[in-house]
Amino acid sequence: MKKFLLCGIIGPAALLICASVHVYAHEGESHPAKLLFTKHFEETLFDVTDRAAYSVELLLDDKEFDIGKNVVGIVVHGAGDEDVVGAELVITHKDLATGIIAPGKLAVVDKKNGLYTVSGLDLKKAGRWELRIIVKKAGVEDSIRFVLPDALKDHVPKGRYSP
Repeated sequence: MKKFLLCGIIGPAALLICASVHVYAHEGESHPAKLLFTKHFEETLFDVTDRAAYSVELLLDDKEFDIGKNVVGIVVHGAGDEDVVGAELVITHKDLATGIIAPGKLAVVDKKNGLYTVSGLDLKKAGRWELRIIVKKAGVEDSIRFVLPDALKDHVPKGRYSP
């Protein structure tokens, strides 16, 4: 009877101690938070870069935000959904039928608060085009690809999105 009583007390106590040690060991570990990126406007193109380092939102006209005539706005956010200021943007616009990159010089201007403007980019050309945007900042480089005009048909409402 004493053995049974002793095992009945020691067994559960040992389990309780092991469980509390296991929980305590995990308390201090850092688990990556779920990434969320914000799309701010309705009539824009939006996606998260290939490795989820950035989100890119393309403002195609002046309807929702004053970016200027014949200018495309690009809003870039980092993995913490923060504005990315001072990044280098490399933009190519390639005809998918021929593989030829659109001629012309693109002028990218950092307007601060994560907004960049691009002039010299004609997104209304006939045919299928690939718009590739590479974002580089502080040693972190990632890219995104939009296929036009297909991307114009995929409407994503403003809100928060996970990659």
